[in-house]
Amino acid sequence: MSSAQDFEKVLDDSDTSVASFQESHGPLRRIQHFLHSTPAAVPLIVLVLLIAFFAIAIGPKFFSSYTLTLILQQIAVVGILGIAQTLVIITAGIDLSIGVAMVFSAVMMGNFALTYGLPVPIALLLGGVVGSLCGLLNGFLVAIVRLPPFIVTLGSWYIVMATNFIYSANATIRDSDISEKAPLLQWFAGSFKFSGAVFTYGVVLMVLIVITFWYVLQHTAWGRHVYAVGDDPDAAELAGIRTKRVLIQVYTVAGAIAAVAAWVSIGRNGSISPSSALTDFNLQSITAAVIGGISLFGGRGSILGTFFGTLIVGVMSMGLNMMGADPQWKVLLTGAFIIGAVAVDQWIRKVSG
Repeated sequence: MSSAQDFEKVLDDSDTSVASFQESHGPLRRIQHFLHSTPAAVPLIVLVLLIAFFAIAIGPKFFSSYTLTLILQQIAVVGILGIAQTLVIITAGIDLSIGVAMVFSAVMMGNFALTYGLPVPIALLLGGVVGSLCGLLNGFLVAIVRLPPFIVTLGSWYIVMATNFIYSANATIRDSDISEKAPLLQWFAGSFKFSGAVFTYGVVLMVLIVITFWYVLQHTAWGRHVYAVGDDPDAAELAGIRTKRVLIQVYTVAGAIAAVAAWVSIGRNGSISPSSALTDFNLQSITAAVIGGISLFGGRGSILGTFFGTLIVGVMSMGLNMMGADPQWKVLLTGAFIIGAVAVDQWIRKVSG
């Protein structure tokens, strides 16, 4: 018994400190953590550097109110589509049909108003329903049937585009007819002046949608659920999140946003052309999201980043045009930005790896 007590006395005098491991946080590691916690920082930095480059190369002319507002006008439609695409990509999905859904919604809006003689507000509402149904179909096939988003939306791209051409017989609704019979369809072409700059209502709507969905994703339970589903759907399911419902909602909301972009595009273009479905709106929206720092692996990114990514493409296009550069330079640099954005995303993700 006494030997046991002597043994305990020896323990009382022993070192009771606990081993600790302290990770070294060098400057590069701190930058990595900052970029991981602030997804919009990388595209913002690239945007600032790009503006600085063109400011030096072109001079004060680049900062004229006409140039800056023209950039915003040119990116309005793609900017809105990029927001819809961002919601889908955050869930680790992709929507290759969002561009043709937008064009088909515009075609339906025009025909409801001009061909069938419905009041324009009802035509707009029905066009919104068309876009939402396109998204709902994608969401159902992805969430319930459990098909890969890439395959589902690729198939939808063919189906919606063919339906668009069959229904419309590839007939364009002319600008003059819309102006005369349904001018409300072109409402987003209207503009106002502010401090010498001219802003269209379409640009204002784009900014409002960016702010709205930034708030929704950052400050609502639904937004947190969207990120959780994209980051780890199994863990989200175990946490009580109804992942299937969230996925269906995301794709449906994306389709509804595409319908809003359709209304803006009518104001932007004046006429309604079914053949505009052949324009690469799908790739442009994906490009804006990827350059904007939205991770293709899901669960990370910011709506503001997508907005900055859209601006990067717009500023680059305008700057190169003003410099008289070959248009293919825009294509080349866009590809470089996409690869660079994915590489940076991979590097940043190592923080949480």
